[in-house]
Amino acid sequence: MKKKLISLMLVGAMAFSMTACGLGGGDQPADDSKTDAPADDKTDAPADDAADEPADDAADAPADDAASDAPAANDPAVTLVMAEVNPLDTIVGQMDSKFKEEVERLSGGSITIDLQASGVLGSENDVLDAMLGGAGTIQISRISAFALTSYGGEKSSLLSIPYTWESRDHWWAFAESDLAQEILQEPSEKGSGVRGLFYGEEGFRHFFANTELKDLDSLKGLKIRVSNDPVMNGMVEGLGASPTVVDFGELYSALQTGVVDAAEQPIANYKSNAFPEVANNLILDGHTLGAVQVIITDEAWDSLTPAQQDAITEAGKLASEHCKKISAEAEAEVLEALKAEGCNVVEVTDLAPWKEACKKVIEDNTASQADLYQQLLDFAK
Repeated sequence: MKKKLISLMLVGAMAFSMTACGLGGGDQPADDSKTDAPADDKTDAPADDAADEPADDAADAPADDAASDAPAANDPAVTLVMAEVNPLDTIVGQMDSKFKEEVERLSGGSITIDLQASGVLGSENDVLDAMLGGAGTIQISRISAFALTSYGGEKSSLLSIPYTWESRDHWWAFAESDLAQEILQEPSEKGSGVRGLFYGEEGFRHFFANTELKDLDSLKGLKIRVSNDPVMNGMVEGLGASPTVVDFGELYSALQTGVVDAAEQPIANYKSNAFPEVANNLILDGHTLGAVQVIITDEAWDSLTPAQQDAITEAGKLASEHCKKISAEAEAEVLEALKAEGCNVVEVTDLAPWKEACKKVIEDNTASQADLYQQLLDFAK
């Protein structure tokens, strides 16, 4: 009897011992395996392996959220420097910020956009010289469409011909077309070392001066700042003024000291760069729309993985859409603010004499691409 009792006691003790040692799986902590794993194992895990969420939660998530959460396990981390001559509160500055945000989101953080605004990296020509010269210090830039004219951008030069764009709708009908994509790729196809990513616009461009502006005759004899672009030079000469090359970064002081009497910019840029302080007279002639492109060096583009290139392409579409959404409203708000602050704003009710004055520069700069230019005009229909 005693032997049976001792045997039963031994069996019970063994069972208790096994349970206390954790051999019963139901009592084992669920995350023990995570605490034993090396820390960097987590970074190598695919995004969808990281969560033990119910399957229906994943099905309900928006498609673009999945892209934003995807880590770049196989993509190298890269930082791309992006140049912008205007402040970030301008229309193009906001477009650039949207592009940066979307690139970093869609690349899963593998791409960082180092956005340098307010001209800290130099004028558009300085930036283009650095990009096309292969300096490797700037990879992306927002530029005016006409900036490529001096670098062989023949098709791009048509985008800044005076009085081409009748309205914003006219511009965006083109910017969202197959022809627009063809023109974007012209620099790369010519072997210039850069390629276009997407389009935007910063509003119609108007003249402003440190002297009173009443009408077209008010421009005659004025020294008007230009950026050494043949189309702009011809336009200023046609209007009876004297084109004077001044870097954008020096324009404020040039207006203040009388090196130039006038310049032209979109309304938002005019205000953000504090030009009303030294040239408080604005005439709304809208000689052209501030058509812009964002470009990237071929070297930077080729260094990216296909997934990263896709992220940049998609981010460009979203940034362009953002620009289209905010531009008209932002421009209207700035114009009202300028009037409230005492800026002398003059509306142009009859553009016919302005167009006639620019007839020669229009014909001279479209003759060799007459068919292509007509296609641009046709987008107004």
